[in-house]
Amino acid sequence: MATAQATPVRPARPGTGRGPLAALRERPAAGKLLLLALAAVLLVPLAHSRWGGGIWPGALTADLSGPLGSVTDWIVSNRDSHPLFLYFFGHISNAVVLSVRGVYLVLLALGWAGVTVLAAAVAWRVAGIRLALTAAASFLACGLLGMWVPTMQTLALMVVAVLASVVLGLLLGLAAGLSDRVFRILRPVLDTMQVLPAFAYLLPVVLVFGIGVPGAVLATVVYAAPPMARLTALGLRGADGGVMEAVTSLGATGRQRLLTARLPLARKELLLGLNQTIMMALSMAVIASVIGAGGLGDRVYQALSAVDVGAALAAGIPIVLLAVVLDRTTEAAGRRIGTEPTGPALLRGWRGWGLAALVAAAVAFVGRLTDGRVWPDDLTVAIAGPVNTAKDWMVDHLYTGGPVVGGTADLASHFTSGVLNPLRSGLTGLPWWSVLLIVAALAWTIGTWRTAATAVLAMAAIGVLGVWEPSMDTLSQVIAAVAVTLVLGFSIAIGAARSERLEKLLRPVLDVFQTMPQFVYLIPVVALFGVGRAPAAAAAVVYALPAVVRITTQGLRGVDPAALEGARSLGATPGQQLRQVQIPLARPSLLLAVNQAVVLVLAVVIIGGLVGSGALGYDVVFGLAQGDLATGLVAGAAIVCLGLMLDRVTQPTARRQRQES
Repeated sequence: MATAQATPVRPARPGTGRGPLAALRERPAAGKLLLLALAAVLLVPLAHSRWGGGIWPGALTADLSGPLGSVTDWIVSNRDSHPLFLYFFGHISNAVVLSVRGVYLVLLALGWAGVTVLAAAVAWRVAGIRLALTAAASFLACGLLGMWVPTMQTLALMVVAVLASVVLGLLLGLAAGLSDRVFRILRPVLDTMQVLPAFAYLLPVVLVFGIGVPGAVLATVVYAAPPMARLTALGLRGADGGVMEAVTSLGATGRQRLLTARLPLARKELLLGLNQTIMMALSMAVIASVIGAGGLGDRVYQALSAVDVGAALAAGIPIVLLAVVLDRTTEAAGRRIGTEPTGPALLRGWRGWGLAALVAAAVAFVGRLTDGRVWPDDLTVAIAGPVNTAKDWMVDHLYTGGPVVGGTADLASHFTSGVLNPLRSGLTGLPWWSVLLIVAALAWTIGTWRTAATAVLAMAAIGVLGVWEPSMDTLSQVIAAVAVTLVLGFSIAIGAARSERLEKLLRPVLDVFQTMPQFVYLIPVVALFGVGRAPAAAAAVVYALPAVVRITTQGLRGVDPAALEGARSLGATPGQQLRQVQIPLARPSLLLAVNQAVVLVLAVVIIGGLVGSGALGYDVVFGLAQGDLATGLVAGAAIVCLGLMLDRVTQPTARRQRQES
């Protein structure tokens, strides 16, 4: 009897012998879109028949102007008499004023030489002689520009705001890092605070504390504390499980585990949080000049009002120098954690810090004897005049009359009429339900159904708040600016990833642009492009470009060299390597660059309300100027919803990234 021979089973080719369910299982994005299309077929006719297909229907809006107006009236009427203001907020305000004044008097007592030597000594102890020289040169430059007193005012406000932000962030981070429940509660709050533009923080603070230093400091604290809280929680929750288990087995209490294991293991995250808090506090301290913070920000704001580029640059350079010194110092401190100390043994540890303090005190004492508290006027260099002369020349030769393409005014006009206006008309002309469907499709394709639900609810909340049209206007500006940012950023990053020389040339330029506060970008674009939506978009592009270039360059350079070598061995050209190897493998970094571009562009587009960008930015500025809580807070809430939606449609979830990898 013949033995039956087994026939090997061959795997079916893709697309042959498979049912539609199997094909959809291989393409989850197509399945999601199909389900969404089926839901739209059922729900859209019902929604269209009941509420119409134009802009957001009035029947689905909620008028908050009445309740918020009542709150505003109550605050204004009781601010000087109610016990809550007299015995709670009043004491907070007085404590802030006394703290800032105390730090400012200490800085004046040290004198310009003492402050310069102290900054150089701290930088030397943390990062070495090179950064010490940079710190000394930066503070001397602030004096040469005639900005010593405003710099000390800003530095005093910064010291108080950063200390308060760090304490608040540490407390919140400790609670979130040690408790899962607190972490789940705080995460959406911190997400909201991160998306909310800086301007939106100012209005409620002004209503409670009025114009002046207290409101500026407290707004800065609220704005700058979230990164410290986030990174503290991240560091505590990411502590090595083996180390924690070993400490627990030794019988350590919860407090001992925190002080001897969790916090030391999270030192890098804590210093990174301090770095981010300092940068955000400096940015907010400049923006808070709108409500009377004084210092360098006030000089920039006055220059912005007068379109005085020279005065703005004279005040903007010290801001950038402060940001660079503070950023480099904290970054160097983070890098040196866990490394062996260098330098002579006599200068290590507390001896080095003692020597630095002794030298700073001696220099300050000599400065007091020679009446050197404030930088001498005869040692200043006035750059406003020459800068304004150069600006006038540029305006005369660039603003109009350029060959073929015209001037910057023509470019702004063409960009507005050819890009911004059609985008705004297209978005406002779309039926409201189609916008929700587009948002759902984008968010669900890149994430999960929870991501899509969050994005759709955020857009629906904008309609309920009654600011659908201005939100679509703002969205059109963000989309246009993000598109330009990504085209320029990806192009520059590809060149930087291929050329180390270009990357080295770009590094200092990106450092300066990335540390410069948002406010400063508005000055040159207004001079070159005038006022309107195009200058706000241009400022947003310049502000967001460094982050896109850095993240994209790092992603392309981080591609596995073995994959590139394999592509070269198969004869792939540089273009094919880029398209078929680098870009697919660097996709998470590219998506992160897109996400950061959206967040940063939105922040500057809102501040662009000061230079005529209109829409939600104008509502926030108007509410701040008039003390109109209803207009300002509704616009701020809409900005949060818009930012939340944009974040969800541009950043894949961790689960989605694991599936793709």
